[in-house]
Amino acid sequence: MPDLDALVTTHLDLARADAHGRSAELVVHDGELRQTVIALTAGSELGEHASPPAASLQTLRGRVRVHVGDEVQQEVGAGELWALTHERHSVLALEDSVVLLTTVTSVARHPHG
Repeated sequence: MPDLDALVTTHLDLARADAHGRSAELVVHDGELRQTVIALTAGSELGEHASPPAASLQTLRGRVRVHVGDEVQQEVGAGELWALTHERHSVLALEDSVVLLTTVTSVARHPHG
């Protein structure tokens, strides 16, 4: 079981030492489910990218802003959870931040009955 507090500290330290101000680690991989700890220093950004079929962002420390194009979709602070858009989006760290990104990479279709 991952220790999120320890991962927050470790990855913030790594992000602060990284030229791009980022650090990440996949901590859960179970079939289509993935959970990744991502640390970003203030002003660092995850550039615009496509969204998987389902995703959420939980801020463990700091504050981030989710953009869709030039529009702010949401600011997500420590302890808050946000269901990500299905549109292309980017994430900007407003302060040194660590988020837990939960994604479902595909949706299996099973017949009922």
